[in-house]
Amino acid sequence: MVVHNAFKEKLNKAGDEGRRLVVPLVGFPGINMTNSTIKLAQQNHGEHFRIIQAMSELFEPDAIFPLMDLSVEANALGRFTVFPKTDSPTVVKDEFSIDQLERKRKINIAFDGRLLGYVETIKMMSLGLPESTIKGAYVSGPYSLAALIMGADEAAMATVLNPEELHELCHFATEKIQQYIRLLIAAGAQAICILEPSAVMLGPDPFTAFSADYVRTIVDSCKFTGVATIYHTCGNTMHLIDRMADSGIDAISLDSASAGVDLPKAARELTGDVAIMGNLNPTGTIYSGSPGEVEAEVKDLMKQMEPFQNFILSTGCDLPQDTPIENISAFMKAGRQYKA
Repeated sequence: MVVHNAFKEKLNKAGDEGRRLVVPLVGFPGINMTNSTIKLAQQNHGEHFRIIQAMSELFEPDAIFPLMDLSVEANALGRFTVFPKTDSPTVVKDEFSIDQLERKRKINIAFDGRLLGYVETIKMMSLGLPESTIKGAYVSGPYSLAALIMGADEAAMATVLNPEELHELCHFATEKIQQYIRLLIAAGAQAICILEPSAVMLGPDPFTAFSADYVRTIVDSCKFTGVATIYHTCGNTMHLIDRMADSGIDAISLDSASAGVDLPKAARELTGDVAIMGNLNPTGTIYSGSPGEVEAEVKDLMKQMEPFQNFILSTGCDLPQDTPIENISAFMKAGRQYKA
């Protein structure tokens, strides 16, 4: 069976043309452009779409995602979540015991209002953005969701002291994430980016056991839908590159050099089947430098990555809300004009 994967086809076409896809993880700067707020956007899908549409029209990236939010699934499962006025929601550490899973398994997150707001945002992106733009969506990774439910320190200790309980929780998290993904795909998502920031603290074997193996389950469920999958982990992931790739993922998204990521070295460890995204520092030059300095930094990265046709120019993580618009324009211009 031949499955149409718009993301891979766009990547291959760009490679044949001697250029690279340009996909900054951008959304939050659009809040200032549209005179909105994070709280309003993340609870009003019309407002959320208006922000993403503004960024899409101004920059015309090859792919675009909604605002990054790691609290969506945990909040839908009843975890205590704080909604600051000018920042992203935060899941606060709360009491947890494995006995709570029996009740949480009965929660149908498909009825959660805020989660459905993200689904509706994807639907509006699918209908309202250019056909040539890949519409992506974020979901929490299995281990990161487990860590939000259990507590980050408790999850890390459980990898050694209580692995059976952590596996039970990661399995539960994977089921709920897949339920969310099915809604996102039905709404028109063409790429699913799995966010696993908490997993960077794990060694290679625990990372495989408690993240990559569960991500593989998600990848396998997406494989015949034509939807691409991306594995994003913050921090220094050089010790995890091969484990991320072995999950069967379509692309890995890596943090900046300032976090310890050597992108050319990481690319050399990958097969041509796995794309590599990155990795301009989102709080570095693009945030505080001049447009000229941004262009120079992009050109330097593009030169380093010139041998790799599977490279996608991106940022190491989501850009901050106050990132200068002219610097994002410089990023896009330099990436677009560079020819391998």
